[in-house]
Amino acid sequence: MDTIFALASAPGKAGVAVVRISGPRAISAATEMAGHPLPEAGRKLCILRGRDGVRLDQALVLTFAGPASFTGEEVVELHLHGSPAVIAAVLAELGAAEGLRMAEPGEFTRRALENGRLDLAQVEGLADLIDAETEAQRRQALRVLAGDLGRVAEGWRGRLIRAAALVEAVIDFADEDVPEDVSPEVSGLLEGVLVDLTRSAEGVSAAERIRVGFEVAIIGAPNVGKSTLLNALAGRKAALTSDIAGTTRDVIEVRMDIGGLAVTLLDTAGLREAEDQVERMGIALARERAEAADLRVFLAEPSEELPVAVCPGDILLRPKADLLTDQQDAVSGKTGQGLDALVARIGEELGKRSASAGLATRERHRIAMVRAQDALARALTLLSEGPERYDIVAEEIRTGVRALESLVGRVDVEDLLDEIFASFCLGK
Repeated sequence: MDTIFALASAPGKAGVAVVRISGPRAISAATEMAGHPLPEAGRKLCILRGRDGVRLDQALVLTFAGPASFTGEEVVELHLHGSPAVIAAVLAELGAAEGLRMAEPGEFTRRALENGRLDLAQVEGLADLIDAETEAQRRQALRVLAGDLGRVAEGWRGRLIRAAALVEAVIDFADEDVPEDVSPEVSGLLEGVLVDLTRSAEGVSAAERIRVGFEVAIIGAPNVGKSTLLNALAGRKAALTSDIAGTTRDVIEVRMDIGGLAVTLLDTAGLREAEDQVERMGIALARERAEAADLRVFLAEPSEELPVAVCPGDILLRPKADLLTDQQDAVSGKTGQGLDALVARIGEELGKRSASAGLATRERHRIAMVRAQDALARALTLLSEGPERYDIVAEEIRTGVRALESLVGRVDVEDLLDEIFASFCLGK
């Protein structure tokens, strides 16, 4: 396998830059630059030189022996001074070395996956951690990166293997010393996994919203202060404001951190019957985005007919609190009246929705779990029809296991045989 290298820290000027090398020639290539032996796994402060003997930089060199490294291979990290010129010189020297090449995007992580250092879910957790903007995103990504989802899925896998082993034992070793009726234990195992899968699949939606962020739409008639409110919440002039109704034609988006959650606030066009074609297009887009949003903040008087259906959890406020004598349930982007209460209500409502999030964070996770659910439900139905259907039951369980393979890895026949032999001492 090629030895690969790349800048692992952000490009540009910085205090420190990290160049990572991975592969069979990683330590030998770094040793050539250092001019003296490096520890198999350790650290050393070295003067790095090019093939012509010219000094490149003084660097802290960290070495990691496989398979205990990030990629499972020999890995070296060069902690350089973060000058673009130093980085370019070191990368050029590595590129000229025999057997080394520049890494492709994501190739270090791909090698970690191929060498069993990370499972598929952990790879996704690492990507989410790098992209995390809020505390909730950080915590969720760390749980996945730590392998929590993989361990849960491995538990499901183990129970399914046990169930399949029991059924296979009845089919293949009917004359041996095995239980006559394994259906109660098999049924219990399948039902337990089904319950867990159902709960986890239901939590994907909330987990995915934490990962990609919630959308909150500000809705109301023209000139009620929606754009002024958005600017006040954002702390900057994100949207144009004027006394002319219909100023906002497009949907203005502002990304915020509310209660540790990533939230995109949407300033929409004022909803009314418009004659201007461009404004009508803006209003149609506003309705579409408002209906699709996770939460809506309505700026309207209590007696006013709302232009979009109110969903549970939506927030209804009176606009322009600065012009009202009674400021209860009112907000003003101009003076800031009610802003803190509004932010708190948004955070509380979205916090309740995110509380149901599970470890599975992506739609592909949910699809895999639903496929497994369907297979196990069929297996349970067939199980009740008696031993003559056990061959189909076993196949449905295997289908369920294969559906879960996309989460963490692969199961093969050796696992089934190991379970059978260990449980029933068949000695075959």
